[in-house]
Amino acid sequence: MRVQVRLFALLRERAGRASVEVDLEEGASVADALRELTAIPGLAEPIERMPVLMAVNREYAAAHTRLAADDELALIPPVSGGAGARVSVTEDPLDPRAVEGAVGHPGAGAIVCFQGVTREVPQLDYEAYREMAERRIAEVLDDCVARHGLLRAAAQHRVGVVPLGEPAVVVAVSAPHRGEAFSGAREAIDRMKAEAPIWKREVEADGSERWVEAPSDPGLEDA
Repeated sequence: MRVQVRLFALLRERAGRASVEVDLEEGASVADALRELTAIPGLAEPIERMPVLMAVNREYAAAHTRLAADDELALIPPVSGGAGARVSVTEDPLDPRAVEGAVGHPGAGAIVCFQGVTREVPQLDYEAYREMAERRIAEVLDDCVARHGLLRAAAQHRVGVVPLGEPAVVVAVSAPHRGEAFSGAREAIDRMKAEAPIWKREVEADGSERWVEAPSDPGLEDA
């Protein structure tokens, strides 16, 4: 069967045209179409790198959505901003509602918002290689969007002193269904902790301090 694919913005520029046609087996999915599209010169890199949204016949769709002959598949690259629009490493107190609001989407049937909150110690003191941390967090979110079929993902991480009970990190994702949302959010926070250049130091009530080196951090609740 043949499916028409519309391209916009960077994808249109890379392909050198506004639409292409792909031939697929009967019963193929959006994911199958994406694999075919990566064979077109210029499209493999942005499709694999960016959190591209997909629509079938003008309705938002997931990677597993089935296609039929003469369907119109549209690939919609991120609308704005790159990392700065959805990733922030900041000294200011975090706003979980703002992070959650950044992932709102008409096709979302589920939104998961995770907060890693300081516990058991009076405060944590975070230090980051901020520019690299923001870039790496954005890469992790992009990867999670692609791997789990998410619609949008956003994160904030605080640096400096984070008092007891306040969030040090917030991650939010949206997806068509709750399964993808939960698994995508879990992978995002786990990989942020493992891969972003952010370090933390526990500060006790007596003023004693300890850099936390192990992946498991007793100062955060499952963060």
